Formats: sequence, C-alpha cells, structure tokens
Amino acid sequence: MTIAVIDGQGGRVGALLIEAMRKVGIGEPHRILALGANALATSAMLRAGADQGATGANAVLVACRSADLIAGPIGIVMADAMLGEITPAMALAIGRSSATKLLLPMNQCSSIVAGTQQMTLSQLIDSAVSQVQKMCAQEQRA
Repeated sequence: MTIAVIDGQGGRVGALLIEAMRKVGIGEPHRILALGANALATSAMLRAGADQGATGANAVLVACRSADLIAGPIGIVMADAMLGEITPAMALAIGRSSATKLLLPMNQCSSIVAGTQQMTLSQLIDSAVSQVQKMCAQEQRA
C-alpha cells in the first residue's frame, strides 16, 4: 500500500502523522510518501520517517494517481487552503484520486466541519493512525 501524506506550511501535521504511523509499526511492505506543498513541509515529513518525499503541485498531481491512501488535514481538498498553498489543481487531483482519503477535520482554513467533536491534534493523529492500521491489516488479509 502506498500512503501519501500531504501537508503544507511547516508540515507539522504530516510529520506527526508519519511519526505516529512509524511508532505503531506501519512500514514495509507499506510505503509512506511525503508530499509537501513547500520544501519545508516535505523536509519535516522526511525527517519524521517518510520513505520518499516530493514537493509542489505537480508532485501531488502525479502521486495521487498511484496512491492507495491519501492522508492530511482537511484543507488538502480545498482550493486555496493553507494560505493559498493548496492550488485548485492539487485539490482536484486529490478529490478525483481513487485512493481512500483520510482527512483530519481541523477547523482552520476558514472551514468548520459540522458534526465533529473538538479534538486536540494529538487525539486527531491517534484516531487517524488507528484508521491506517485497520486499512493496512485489511489489505494484508486480502
């Protein structure tokens, strides 16, 4: 399974997500790909343990074609989110991808997700990693 983690700005959310996945043992045969909207975000996610990294809109467009799972803050599917780092083409590529999307409902990016409870970033990461573990286990059984 190829897990694409997409983040922007400083890459903090993506880095925490990758660190947590590695901590619970998500690794081979699963590949974690860090896709940063900027070089700082990509670098942070690579330091957190991603297998590979790439930066920018075209990297996101290409990687979304082959990813099995795309994870990141909910802003990655919103054009012009993250202070404009998420281009309309990036949001469209993520949305159109056949990959499962695991979106962390962060109430930033001028959007509020109704029906979600307020959680700390740590709680969001724990919940997301639990979902990734379930998906990885299901894939290995198939």
